[in-house]
Amino acid sequence: MPDALVCSKLNEACGVCGGFAAGQPLAYLTGLALYALQHRGQESAGIVAGDGRGGRLWHRRGLGLVSEVFPRTNDLKEIPCRIAVGHVRYPYQQEEGCLGSSQPVVLRYRYGELAIGHNGRLINGPGLRAELEAEGAIFQTRTDSELLAHLVARQGAPDLEEALAAVVPRLKGGFSFIVTDGRRVIGLRDGYGLRPLSLATLKGGGYYLASETCAFDSIGAKFLRDVKPGEMILLDSTGIRSRQLVQRDRSAFCVFEYIYFARPDSNLLGKNVHLVRRELGRRLAREQPVEADLVSGVPDSSISAASGYAEESGLPNEMALVKNRYIGRVFITPTREMREQGADIKLNAVEKIVRDKRVVLIDDSIVRGTTSLKLVQLMLRAGAKEVHLRISAPPVIASCYYGIDMPADEELILFNRTADQVARYTGADSVAFLSMAGVAAAVGLPEDRLCWSCFNGDYPAGRPDQGGADRHTNSSDR
Repeated sequence: MPDALVCSKLNEACGVCGGFAAGQPLAYLTGLALYALQHRGQESAGIVAGDGRGGRLWHRRGLGLVSEVFPRTNDLKEIPCRIAVGHVRYPYQQEEGCLGSSQPVVLRYRYGELAIGHNGRLINGPGLRAELEAEGAIFQTRTDSELLAHLVARQGAPDLEEALAAVVPRLKGGFSFIVTDGRRVIGLRDGYGLRPLSLATLKGGGYYLASETCAFDSIGAKFLRDVKPGEMILLDSTGIRSRQLVQRDRSAFCVFEYIYFARPDSNLLGKNVHLVRRELGRRLAREQPVEADLVSGVPDSSISAASGYAEESGLPNEMALVKNRYIGRVFITPTREMREQGADIKLNAVEKIVRDKRVVLIDDSIVRGTTSLKLVQLMLRAGAKEVHLRISAPPVIASCYYGIDMPADEELILFNRTADQVARYTGADSVAFLSMAGVAAAVGLPEDRLCWSCFNGDYPAGRPDQGGADRHTNSSDR
């Protein structure tokens, strides 16, 4: 296999949150929500807060974990505010370690200040950026949040709602934005609903938005509903209003949120992530059985699927891999060297469990293959007699353009390769995958309500504009 296949796993979509409430420590609650969303990005974190009357926005952002950017979380209780927006982020290839690309971005224009946090990717972003630059716009970052701010400013409308209503239909791709002008908090979701965004009520009054429902649990908020694809939610002193900005003939929620990205305690489209993953494992056992002595999941995202596989197959579910809890999620760390070193020390095999055993190792995906290679070799060095890789998703054969930092098609190990070839590369005795039909059945949604682009190359929101595609996320260093 070529050297370009040396990489770890997929990089997450970012996490956004924010709300409007009176008489609540909203900045503090947003800090707690960001802790719950930390798994969605570890490169930077930020919070913006305001009085709800259009005054100057307080903001702080920085590189690192939430605990590093806000080491004294209780201090956030002292910030008087009625609005707050938070963001955790992972880096795109050319934005690594760049404080200027941290979010929420805060910009001043003729009608005051704007703060914007974003999850996803605009496929026509490079074209829109080129259009604005030709008109004299100066960009400080590569973020789609800054691009949205420029588009809003050029509408010439003092009403943020109307400016966004004019701009959002021009945006193509997958996105969830949370925007504030200091007077209200606005949530936006793309017309296909590719990226998640949910709404909750706060104890004592007020409303809150977040990428995942686990954030609501951390702040004592009560889930109300998912934001609809193409919907704009407005939160202000009058309460909540909704406006449909984009209408599509279908939805296409990212199925990888269920398979891998979301926290197991989150609910997406009414489906609990842990229960979906357990069902993925059960269906994987039915579709891809193998004679073995034990089942083990790769911590942490494959533990639920492993439990389902073990239940269905009747094999014991063992903890054959132990994770070092003090190592950050390796695939989000900024450089290839750090990811490589982290992968070596993050997991260890339990020799007393696997020696002389036939092991079914459950994982959620294979991207470039290096993680799978390391896992199989760990098992073999610990004395496993056989190692059978079972993946609770279909083969990843195509890149993503909607916010997942993914290798280019030709850098994916399963691009024009078979499962048997991957088995030979990793040293596994066999490699097998769950079908798309099996995944859809486990999720409990029709296939045409989900986005499968990385599994079949079918892009519901289209591919990047020809001539303007910004593929800086698809470096061979990923």
